[in-house]
Amino acid sequence: MNSRGTPHDNELAEVRFLTVAEVATLMRVSKMTVYRLVHSGDLTAVRVGRSFRVPEHAVHEYLRGAFSQAA
Repeated sequence: MNSRGTPHDNELAEVRFLTVAEVATLMRVSKMTVYRLVHSGDLTAVRVGRSFRVPEHAVHEYLRGAFSQAA
């Protein structure tokens, strides 16, 4: 990351973005649940036009946090 805390260009090139449908399938929840997580700020996403893309690492971070809260 650079001095402002944002990823460098080469780090962005390595980010894998998932669609809301792919996240829903991965988490075995509905697309509406994913949209709720995005809108509440619990799941990081980037808006591209009228749709959202979720960085794969954000899904893993969310799930790690969910496991630690449930334990």
